[in-house]
Amino acid sequence: MTDSRAILLVQCPDRPGIVAAISSFLFRHGANIIDFEQHTSEDEGGVYFTRLEFQTERIDLPLEDLKAAFALDVAKPFAMEWRLTLAAERKRVAVLVSKHDHALLELLWTWKRGDLRADVSLVISNHQDLRASVESFGVPFVHVPNSKDARPEAEARMAELLDGKADLLVLARYMQIVSPEFVARWPRRIINIHHSFLPAFVGADPYRQAYDRGVKIVGATAHYVTAELDAGPIIEQDVGRVSHRDSVDDLKHLGRDLERRVLARAVKWHCEDRIIVHGNKTVVFS
Repeated sequence: MTDSRAILLVQCPDRPGIVAAISSFLFRHGANIIDFEQHTSEDEGGVYFTRLEFQTERIDLPLEDLKAAFALDVAKPFAMEWRLTLAAERKRVAVLVSKHDHALLELLWTWKRGDLRADVSLVISNHQDLRASVESFGVPFVHVPNSKDARPEAEARMAELLDGKADLLVLARYMQIVSPEFVARWPRRIINIHHSFLPAFVGADPYRQAYDRGVKIVGATAHYVTAELDAGPIIEQDVGRVSHRDSVDDLKHLGRDLERRVLARAVKWHCEDRIIVHGNKTVVFS
């Protein structure tokens, strides 16, 4: 059965009449709103955010014409940044991974179970270790060696492989820094899992950093990638308790479970168009 829902995401300066304008427009064109969430920031001047879903069976215009009409009648007068997508249009997800398999396998299992509104199109790794695991899911696996010295060539090869094959790029414990030039190809479309509760313990070996600091919780953070290392807009986080009895290996074991669940949730929400990026923050209608 075809999914006949459309999803509208909006952010704009807050002012009276926004909800009325959106709902009246959709009513006039035969749409039936079935889910509606909103949020207004407390920043100076205020910013309004909304996500709504509506049924499309009875709309009186083709989708592209509906978009054009919305842009003219509603978005322009209210200075909106907005996006309208069909729920039936599945995003293509490509994954970059190194040797750790837990975050990658969670994504593949979620996709295989039908719980991800997307298709995993490709896995690229700088090691060969996970080839058999990936190919057992029927997903293409490509080995692209990478290192600090070989980064320009590796990224050029990855860009070639990804061209036209992915709407979202996921770094599932990809243990290489990606260049600002590579990030610029995918604005707000690269999600990374960092193995700490950011902004604490940025950079390499955060579990050792956490152990040395004597923390009582460890965490994981899924965020959009920007040119600044581990500083992009945060999508999702989770934590687990530890004690003085736990070793670095114990922290890593707990962290792996957190990482896989946090990343899977972030990717799912992105693919369901539940995230609006505002500056260096996100509004997540989860």
